[in-house]
Amino acid sequence: MSSTVLARPRQRWTGLAVLVLAVTLVAVDATVLSLAIPSISETLRPSGTQLLWIGDAYSFVLAGLLVSMGSLSDRIGRKKLLLAGSSAFGAASLLAAYAPSAGWLILARALLGVAGATIMPSTLSLIRSLFPDDRERATAIGIWGAAATAGAALGPVVGGVLLEHFWWGSVFLLNIPVLVLLLVLGAWLLPESKDPKPGRWDVLSVLLSLAGVIGVVYAIKEAAAHGVARWDVPVAAVLGAAALTVFVRRQLRLPAPLLDVRLFADRRFTGAVLASLTALIGLSGVVFVTSQYLQLVRGYEPLKAGLAELPAFAGAVVGGLLTARLARRTGARAALTLGLLAMGIGLGLIGWVHQDTTYLLLAAAFLIVGTAEGVVYTLGADLVLGAAPADKAGAASAVSETAYELGTALGIALVGSVVGALYTGALAVPAEAGAVATARAGESLGGAVEAAHGLPRTVAGPLLGSARDAFVHGMNVAAVLAGALLLAASALAWRLLKGLPRAAQERAAQEHAGRAQAEQERAAQEHAGRAQAEQERAAQEHAGRAQAEQERAAQVPENVGA
Repeated sequence: MSSTVLARPRQRWTGLAVLVLAVTLVAVDATVLSLAIPSISETLRPSGTQLLWIGDAYSFVLAGLLVSMGSLSDRIGRKKLLLAGSSAFGAASLLAAYAPSAGWLILARALLGVAGATIMPSTLSLIRSLFPDDRERATAIGIWGAAATAGAALGPVVGGVLLEHFWWGSVFLLNIPVLVLLLVLGAWLLPESKDPKPGRWDVLSVLLSLAGVIGVVYAIKEAAAHGVARWDVPVAAVLGAAALTVFVRRQLRLPAPLLDVRLFADRRFTGAVLASLTALIGLSGVVFVTSQYLQLVRGYEPLKAGLAELPAFAGAVVGGLLTARLARRTGARAALTLGLLAMGIGLGLIGWVHQDTTYLLLAAAFLIVGTAEGVVYTLGADLVLGAAPADKAGAASAVSETAYELGTALGIALVGSVVGALYTGALAVPAEAGAVATARAGESLGGAVEAAHGLPRTVAGPLLGSARDAFVHGMNVAAVLAGALLLAASALAWRLLKGLPRAAQERAAQEHAGRAQAEQERAAQEHAGRAQAEQERAAQEHAGRAQAEQERAAQVPENVGA
């Protein structure tokens, strides 16, 4: 059992509000930078590779550390780690806001990932402690999931509002007042919760998981961008795979592993993790690319571009909140599969978007993708958390969060790399542009826009036209490929989650029996406590009466003598 102080009903829901604030902040930070990319390109002048790392560093580091930090929260206390991580998140936000170069910004984003890794698993595992009842927990996770997906979709809107009035670093300073509020309310409202028999925190396992995740993801990212001919791609892939293999074997041997890999033997657990992973690959990659499309191709200002992505925000909120009701009506298996299927269709619609396409088509695609992702992610988190024992809630929720962040990082890396490769291949730079402008335009669409500023109009016009056509072509192909991935994931989820309703009923029956036993024990303890209190009260009254009787008897001879 998880050692926790059970909260009263009102405290549970106010505590959930604090957790929603935390997860929204981290989710916003994952995407708020997307609209600032053009401003950062102009100010810090990053290379094409640095630009991808600015977007990826946060999610890569966060994904690599989530399992370790989830296990740490089980050991030292989920509330304690949440508050400590929030403080570190604020410090890293200040560093990012005032980064003087692209390298410093990448470092600051990585430090934000370290701090974020302490926040995300703590929020979900505290929900497990706050809401032992199945139906209440499903509703709470629905609200939490809506906040996470809506925060990711809201990031570009917040970024657009800030960039309309301030410099790009302001998107990080937004974190500071929110974190102050989180620290005050969290210390006051959240109960502490941890594993009463945690065991040792294995540092070697932490290093192996971090090296494995970053190595494999780096290899995938570089292979998509430059092919497998470069020496660092196979080296990173082999080292990453080797580290993950050693990590898994070590977890099987340790008496108190960071991650109980046997959880993956449960098809519910595995299917839910894969569903969340693929959903985030599609969503994050397309949001990263369409943010640039709206500004650099359609010419939207940052605020207008952020508002153009609002349908995804609205859909994410609605999808997350309706997940519990949808799952009860159709079953979790059907709901998750339909969510993945709808996401695939929505992403496919973006394959039909061109420079002069009506915005309504893009808005419809955003709405479908956002709503479906809200369902998939919320339901996936509930299935993952429900498949794990209560004392391992932190580690299990960390797996769900790892899928979220790894999917975000892979989405930006894979979709961004595909778009970049197709952009470079399709770009036609006028010969009059010169070597410097040609090299800059070949790195990214933002580079082409910057290069065009210093060229004559007769050269800049054809350069920008070719660059925008090449970018849109890459975006279309990447969106169709992402949609196909989601369609394949829907078929896989349907197969893996076969028999889920029966398994869920068995789990619910077990949890009901556990709650009934706990209630009986609590009632017995209260009865014993009342009986003991009654005995003590009776003894005190008896002693009081005896003492009074003795005093009265002692006074009788005196009265007689008088």
